Amino acid sequence: MSATTMQEQVAGPRGAAALLPIMGVVFVAFLVIGVAMPVLPLHVHDGLGLGTFVVGLVAGSQFAASLVSRPWAGHFSDRSGAKRGVVVGLLAAAVSGLLYLASLGATQAPLISVAILLLGRGLLGAAESFVITAAVSWGLALADGRSTGKVIAWVGSAMFAAFAIGAPAGSALYAAYGFAAIAVATAVAPLLTLLLVAPLPAVAPVHQARLSLVQVVGSVWVPGFGSALGSVGFGAVTTFVALLFANRGWADGWLAYSAYAVAFILARVFFSHVADAVGGAKVALVCALIEAVGQALIWLAARPEMALAGAALTGFGFSLVYPGFGVEAVRRVPAQSRGLAMGAYTAFLDLAQGLASPALGLIATGARLNTVFLVSAMTVLCAALVAWWLIVHPATLEGSPQ
Repeated sequence: MSATTMQEQVAGPRGAAALLPIMGVVFVAFLVIGVAMPVLPLHVHDGLGLGTFVVGLVAGSQFAASLVSRPWAGHFSDRSGAKRGVVVGLLAAAVSGLLYLASLGATQAPLISVAILLLGRGLLGAAESFVITAAVSWGLALADGRSTGKVIAWVGSAMFAAFAIGAPAGSALYAAYGFAAIAVATAVAPLLTLLLVAPLPAVAPVHQARLSLVQVVGSVWVPGFGSALGSVGFGAVTTFVALLFANRGWADGWLAYSAYAVAFILARVFFSHVADAVGGAKVALVCALIEAVGQALIWLAARPEMALAGAALTGFGFSLVYPGFGVEAVRRVPAQSRGLAMGAYTAFLDLAQGLASPALGLIATGARLNTVFLVSAMTVLCAALVAWWLIVHPATLEGSPQ
């Protein structure tokens, strides 16, 4: 299939089907992150005997590395092509799996082991940055200006489908074979994904004058800030919900990850078009409120069913917070700078995760574990205020999305 043919399909009603090859690449690539989500906190806390702050530090290191690499990933995608950006990301992810394996050789010295693990997490963060930034840029290059929200939503859905399947798969691997199985999967899966990338048509980069990083950040920082605040609920679930289940003596903590991801995907299946139709800020406002309610339910949960319902509401809400604010961001830059715009926009999310995970870990150290979710709920409510501000004060566009 040629790039031109794919572009015609993305612009039409079968747009999601035309994006399926790119979604497949993202899905397989992000399985390596999904399998580690429910077990990494347990490996660091129980296997290495380290505290909740270190758990948050290890989890947040991936997002910190993504933050640093986002602009580089965006520039690379704009200048060299999105397909090459995906390939670079997959190769880096495979190397991170090798570092996971190396960390297991130093488990008798927990601080050395966790230092190597931090290197692997950092490299995986850079890999994730290249894969998702380039994949979204690839999809946007194939779409028309009326499908921005749909592209962001559908490519992101592949990522969270990987989380939904990866969570139980990772728990099963960890229970049967330990963290070594997670490390092997992290090293092998990205290399297999290269087989999916090879036959896909590349889209040539647009050779026109591009905005500088400072100009792009100036255009997208408000929706980026809103997305960052909204992402704290996601970080709270992925980092601390398994520990909450274990702390309360509830079984199958991985179900919370799956509940989150399934609700996330369903929201995007049925409502991915809404941000393009009614405006990204309006969608972000409503969905941030839903996400905050979900976090409050986890905070108040007396039974696992209540926590699962909270995780599902969190997933449903954040599912459309990200593309809602994303539509507002992409519409502020010209086509030749969309990769950098998505990199800069998503960097705000990475900054929030890099700071929020250790901060929430400190809160968990000095208070009851469920307090983490109260703080997260209050933070997500601030994202709703940013969305309301965007509705009341619409910005002047810096350029057309085409």
